[in-house]
Amino acid sequence: MKIKTVLLLVAPLFVLFGCGDEKSGDKSGSGSAAQTMTEVTAMDELPSFLSEGLSPEEVTELREQILPGSTEDSETPGEKFQALLEKAKAGDPVAQNGLGVMYYTGEAVSKTLTGQVLDNDPELAAGWFYRSAEQGYADAQFNLGLMYANGEGVEQDMHQAVELFKKAAEQGHVDAQNNLGALYYIGEGVTRDEDKAIEWFEKAAAQGNEEARENLDAIMAARAQ
Repeated sequence: MKIKTVLLLVAPLFVLFGCGDEKSGDKSGSGSAAQTMTEVTAMDELPSFLSEGLSPEEVTELREQILPGSTEDSETPGEKFQALLEKAKAGDPVAQNGLGVMYYTGEAVSKTLTGQVLDNDPELAAGWFYRSAEQGYADAQFNLGLMYANGEGVEQDMHQAVELFKKAAEQGHVDAQNNLGALYYIGEGVTRDEDKAIEWFEKAAAQGNEEARENLDAIMAARAQ
């Protein structure tokens, strides 16, 4: 019988382009000494070769055609990213979690000190998730739990994954509830306890989680045999 888990990062909706700067010293949750510095490719400015020789009016018109929604009267993607970064640095857990997702997916572009572009930066992502999770933000606790479960950005530690899923699950995080039920059922990172697995699956299923419902059905079918 295969118990299903959720392996998706939880993120608020953000514009995922812009320009910003964050150093590896903020990787407080990664436990890694890897040195990286982050740079996000500017996506809200026209390349110089496109605007060369154009009047200000023509530049504005071209910007509207190539960069819709990025006019002088609206916030550019870079400005939105910068605002998110500033909120995260100021301690906003929602913004910190959002940055973690961006660095994990590679939508915030990281480079090493030698200039090598990284497809993504799970270590920095884990650091931002950690900062948010420490403030009790359930989405970040869930995301950091996934990082520990998969050994991404941090050393794999199923006990830590269980603890983080539990913190998020106790706040009603439905995917954390389903994952916690799965770990209790298979005894990964925690002593196997089928009754606790059912308890957490029931909580998730009550919130409409289809995977938790399928997991419950599978357990009940196995018990009936």
